[in-house]
Amino acid sequence: MAAENGHTAKEIIAIRRADGESRTLAASLPRLVLEARRIAANVIHGLHGRRRAGSGENFWQYRRFVSGEPSQNVDWRRSARDDHLYVRELEWEASHTVWIWPDRSPSMAFASKQSRESKLERTLIVAFALAELLVAGGERVGIPGLMAPTASRSVIDKMAQAMLHDDAERPSLPPSFVPSALAETIVLSDFWSPIEEIRATVAGLSGSGAHGTLVQVVDPAEESFPYSGRVEFVEPEGFGVITAGRAESWAQDYAARLALHRDQIRAETNKLDWLFATHATDRSAAELLLFLHAGMQVSKSGARTTTIKAGPAA
Repeated sequence: MAAENGHTAKEIIAIRRADGESRTLAASLPRLVLEARRIAANVIHGLHGRRRAGSGENFWQYRRFVSGEPSQNVDWRRSARDDHLYVRELEWEASHTVWIWPDRSPSMAFASKQSRESKLERTLIVAFALAELLVAGGERVGIPGLMAPTASRSVIDKMAQAMLHDDAERPSLPPSFVPSALAETIVLSDFWSPIEEIRATVAGLSGSGAHGTLVQVVDPAEESFPYSGRVEFVEPEGFGVITAGRAESWAQDYAARLALHRDQIRAETNKLDWLFATHATDRSAAELLLFLHAGMQVSKSGARTTTIKAGPAA
């Protein structure tokens, strides 16, 4: 019974903390929106519409049918030629869809003394600014499981409102969905999830042939592990507390595990010609925005960059 009561008390504390974080985020959103617009205004505009699959009238290509799609999408005449099902895609020259998924889970609220802002704030600023750039360039932007793709010039306001009215649990990885074959997906997260979960997520998002980018947003303290002495580490998503008697003795093992985790993520993205990059919150948000902008422009040319140079804030 004592254990049960203790568990209930922890749940109450977690709920109160989550509610407090939600209220804080709601209060800070106007500032984040303004910052995102300022950064977007200072970045080169002009992601022009590209010939993509969409709602036009001209034939674009056949692609393999993906489980989960409506059966009416199948082109039965083409499918009858062999043992596979095919979908007939049409050409849409004006724009295509970019799915942006910002991780808003509890771990993203972390901010050390070395950072400019929390991982959550940086993630939202970049997500908003990127959406602004994409819509200005004629693209459509959506948030998986939260906001349908839109080309509205008020896209940032729509994203912010969707988040403010979202009462669902905050997962660390995007929900399961099937983006169209020529869509692009941008996932901004700290990616501290187990590699098996990340692998399954990437496999699902890329199953239709869609391109994508994973950006690991981290606090500088998570990069350098600057701790020493007795330190209590609290996992914000319910996995308990770990106490280090001499935290500095953990640094080498931590660095090795971090490098291994990133190598495993990179191995998955390399298989699919996806991008994987890391971004620390002590660096400029505009730097990450430029990287994503450039990466999307060359996503079809094969000249895909895989890292953002680490270093002090720009």
